[in-house]
Amino acid sequence: MKRIPTILLSCTVLLLLMVTGACTTLPDVRVLIADSKTAVTSVPVSNGEGKLSPQESEAILEHLRLGSNPADILQGNLITMAAAGAGPLITGNQVSLLVDGEETFNAMLSAIEGAKNHVNLETYIFQSDEVGRLFADLLLTKRAQGVEVNLIYDSFGSRSTRNSFFDRLRAGGVNVVEFNPMTQLFDSHNAYGLIRRTHRKMLIVDGTAAYVGGINIGNTYLRGRRHRGKPTGLVEDYWRDTHVMIEGPAASEFQRLFMTTWAEQGGPPLLRSDYFPKLEQCGDDVVQAVDSRPGYTNRTTYVMYVSAIIHARHSIHLTHSYFAPDILLLRALKDAAKRGVEVRIILPRHTDHFSVRQAARWHYAQLLESGVRIFERSNTVLHAKTAVIDGVWSTVGSTNLELWSFATTDEANAVILGSRFATEMESLFEEDLDDSEEILWDDWKQRSLLDRTTQFLFSLLQYWM
Repeated sequence: MKRIPTILLSCTVLLLLMVTGACTTLPDVRVLIADSKTAVTSVPVSNGEGKLSPQESEAILEHLRLGSNPADILQGNLITMAAAGAGPLITGNQVSLLVDGEETFNAMLSAIEGAKNHVNLETYIFQSDEVGRLFADLLLTKRAQGVEVNLIYDSFGSRSTRNSFFDRLRAGGVNVVEFNPMTQLFDSHNAYGLIRRTHRKMLIVDGTAAYVGGINIGNTYLRGRRHRGKPTGLVEDYWRDTHVMIEGPAASEFQRLFMTTWAEQGGPPLLRSDYFPKLEQCGDDVVQAVDSRPGYTNRTTYVMYVSAIIHARHSIHLTHSYFAPDILLLRALKDAAKRGVEVRIILPRHTDHFSVRQAARWHYAQLLESGVRIFERSNTVLHAKTAVIDGVWSTVGSTNLELWSFATTDEANAVILGSRFATEMESLFEEDLDDSEEILWDDWKQRSLLDRTTQFLFSLLQYWM
């Protein structure tokens, strides 16, 4: 089918977003927090086979609290998330941190190569370059070996990839679903569907391991901060990003997200009986799968971030690529700094979205005035979307801190509870700080009138970026 020109697609989607974006609202998390104190009495915890008793659940949370005293983040925040409809906490997992594209691609390709039963892949961007072809060839090989292979790619995110690339996969027996096809651009019944995209980057192999984070499939993400070769070319050639590998019972939660989207998008029936195998406990990490889809009453990833920040008592360390906070998220960050929480945010100095960077910079003044410390990552394009709070609560996923992610796209984040993984996240945060420059309030006040005007103008458009 002939593709609609990219410029026309982009302009039309932007216009639709501007029309509907003004009507998009995010929940008042403060009200949800207040209501949850009486509506929810316990945090649901599961071992993958069933819900644990309140006594067993409390024992697990108490074990996580030992040594760090993060009472609010492991009680109030989790109760708020339960009230928002988030999935249960899942015990018995092993979570591995994957830094940048090379490490992530190697892990994912190794998992696919070892697949015995099925491979489920959902991605925003699937490029038809060397990395994309490497994945495509392996998926075709596994399908030829009898492994079930199911792929969801976003029509807008993958708009530069020719249909013939996906047709080859279909011809080889791979089940392929194009998420909300852009060829339905002028279908009046699909107007909102054009805005809704899947921004997830998830891989589930044999139902036993899930890969979740910010890395799409393509050469763009191959060279990162830990690239082994000698740095050459432009800064824009190096992308810093984060993914996680989750082995254990929590993999089934991400499998459910994939299967739900597959059914909603009209994919062919998946009749195999082993997409949800019995999963053994394989580690000590407690994981929660947090997803958002347009139409969700409580916009769960938004609640996750705002509630976690409100409940923080010691430290908030955010590493984010696109930062255009709404009033409540901005207030939560400022209030945290004012009550003595160490709030440090790493944002990109180099980015593929100039407009979002300028909108983000408009908020620097009030954040800096409140005591928030802001750093800009240099020498690479920062694309990670992560947080670590109070040394025990961490999240890695696809969600950006701006309205587009919170209100119009399907997102998936993994929340990992425990000091072991949080310590790894803190170490990675410190490494990024080493390659970042702090924005100091005294210097920031001296920026030019042109910079101030540019930042202000783009801030007016931040809800439609």
